[in-house]
Amino acid sequence: MGEEVKKIQLGVGVEIEIPESYKALEDACRAKIERILAKYPKARKMYELLLNDPEVNACWDMADYIAVKKLRYNDHGQTHAIIVAAFALEMLELLHEAGHEPDIVADGFGDMDDAALIVLAAALLHDIGNQVHRDNHSFFSAVLAAPILTRLLPKIYDHPEIAAEIRGFILHAIHSHEKEIPSLTTEASIICIADGCDMFKGRGRLPFDLGNVNIHTVSALSIHNVKVERGEHRPVRILIEMDNSAGIFQVQELLKEKIDSGVLSDKIEIVAMAVPPESSADQRIVSRIMYVEGKFVPF
Repeated sequence: MGEEVKKIQLGVGVEIEIPESYKALEDACRAKIERILAKYPKARKMYELLLNDPEVNACWDMADYIAVKKLRYNDHGQTHAIIVAAFALEMLELLHEAGHEPDIVADGFGDMDDAALIVLAAALLHDIGNQVHRDNHSFFSAVLAAPILTRLLPKIYDHPEIAAEIRGFILHAIHSHEKEIPSLTTEASIICIADGCDMFKGRGRLPFDLGNVNIHTVSALSIHNVKVERGEHRPVRILIEMDNSAGIFQVQELLKEKIDSGVLSDKIEIVAMAVPPESSADQRIVSRIMYVEGKFVPF
């Protein structure tokens, strides 16, 4: 049922299948990351270290195993991490161009390369705590990320104190990526918002096809595309294109709440629109559902 899925080989051991369109989105986001990181050598090196680290890959695999296979949630592994990283770096660039500097720059502790590294690393590691449990996963993500960062950051920063302080910026951004925990820095707020931007069809396809039919999966399947671009009234615009108006749930209950939980609520504008604009009807997501064996299933 649904879109064809393809097994994505990240290494050995536990591997998770994801929809082909979602993998294509990951490839496009990798290209964005490569483009942005071309001018940030420290962040670029961190990107390579994280992508090629066996422990990090195992964390992504196990986070997906618990989230997808056991809880029937959407992807929380490498693909989601890459997509969030691309959105986060795009927002960092747009804010910088508008004169709003990340905290590490504004407070005189580092430069934009350091900021890009913080945002990138936090995006890639923010959900690895799902391998412990979905409950309190942001806390567990920070706990699991700390020794990884302690091991990798000295490969980039010669001074131990600076490496430890960069780690602190990253851990705060990881721990506060959910709306319930206020993000206190620009870098952390970017991660929280970028996480909410990953609401594409492919993300909702997996749990929907596994039988998890609810407003979360239906609304995710209603999202045609999400773009981060320069805003008309504020530095950053998040443009959400919907096939079905059910997608407004994702905008109001997820994305808006994440924006309001941090320090960037006055820097972000949201535009949600139905596509194609000339259509007078939504694309149907569910025709009929039946409650059977303790769950709703489409038929």
